[in-house]
Amino acid sequence: MRSVNSPAPAAPPPHEHQRPPEHQRQAEHQRPPEHQRPAEPPPDQRFRPAPAPAPAAGAAQSPDTHAVRSTLAELEPVADKATSYFYALLFIRNPDLRALFPVAMDTQRDRLFKALLTAARHADDPAALTVYLSRLGRGHRKYGTRPEHYPAVGECLLAALARYAPATWNEATEAAWVRTYTAISQIMIDAAAEDEEQSPAWWQAEIVRHELRTPDIAVVTVRPDQPYPFLAGQYTTLETPWWPRVWRHYSFSAAPRPDGLLSFHVKAVPAGWVSGALVHRARPGDVLRLGPPAGSMIVDHSTDNGLLCLGGGTGIAPIKALVEDVAEHGRCRPVEVFYGARHAGDLYDIDTMLQLQRAHNWLSVRPVVSDGPTRGLSGELPAIVRQYGPWPAYDAYLSGPPGMIRSGVDTLVGIGIPSHRIRHDEIGGLMAAAPG
Repeated sequence: MRSVNSPAPAAPPPHEHQRPPEHQRQAEHQRPPEHQRPAEPPPDQRFRPAPAPAPAAGAAQSPDTHAVRSTLAELEPVADKATSYFYALLFIRNPDLRALFPVAMDTQRDRLFKALLTAARHADDPAALTVYLSRLGRGHRKYGTRPEHYPAVGECLLAALARYAPATWNEATEAAWVRTYTAISQIMIDAAAEDEEQSPAWWQAEIVRHELRTPDIAVVTVRPDQPYPFLAGQYTTLETPWWPRVWRHYSFSAAPRPDGLLSFHVKAVPAGWVSGALVHRARPGDVLRLGPPAGSMIVDHSTDNGLLCLGGGTGIAPIKALVEDVAEHGRCRPVEVFYGARHAGDLYDIDTMLQLQRAHNWLSVRPVVSDGPTRGLSGELPAIVRQYGPWPAYDAYLSGPPGMIRSGVDTLVGIGIPSHRIRHDEIGGLMAAAPG
């Protein structure tokens, strides 16, 4: 087999020091994703390569990209077997790498392989690929991934592809994958090295306030041990002391503050290891770890466009941060917030949002309830937004469950908002392999 000299995978997922009981692992396997960002695919979804994007009109597909996509098409029906083989081979050949992965591989086992294949699939879009891989390389510093780990992963990746895509695998295809993997590796390694000069791999953060808003939703406020630069609308990865090296994504619920405190809205979900610990076990004085900030759902302060914000459930957290960000910049831009929930009692942060509305005459907040009685608007969030449109002079921001974001994007595009003015951080397409 051709040697892979350059490093490059998405970093290994976290390592748990403790395997949960069997019933808990089964429940975890079935549970819906936490609001982490509306980003992680449900843990019971095994890897399936995402459909390749159609090349732009007139754009020629490179021979390497053609070879890579042909391999992925053949691999798709046996992707589960290829994934299992890849990790088995990786751990047999490199037993020292096993400690970088969780003991229970069922929920996070596929992410490394999936990230590699997703990136390879987008080899002909260098701008998007570089953004994605750079973020992945920076974010995976917290797992302890080093440049010397990458060649071993590349060798095992090629072995898995050769075994499970024999019809398309030949010397030319292997060479195409070596070049693709090498390029992927270098982008990630360079991004991690640059980030290492500027910031730590993680921050320690002490919980200073824990406010239970409902029986299963808490607002957790922490004080980082050193300055933590971020932008309103972004999110971070978070690790608790009760599940070492198991990280989940959460949005910042406030714009950057002079006191440096950070707040998160956390909903405990059934068998949610991290969310359950943060809601029901965490107390002031406990110390968490934070990964670097990420996300592109930020305000463009170079324009006077209004903001149309759709927040579902705990997805209202980054929306609130965006409102604060607009207020701090002192420009009277219209901001329309539609705050959706299934039941009126689920609008746990409505009082805060209405206080912001009273303080700023450019802000309008409309609660929307899909089931049961309400004093606000009744119906599905995207349909209500359509009724209040059109929104020709607005940039749209969406945060909430993946289904709400998908239907919301379809609605907004359907009423004429250009897709480049619709911002959200749901993982889809290229971003489907974000770390978590």
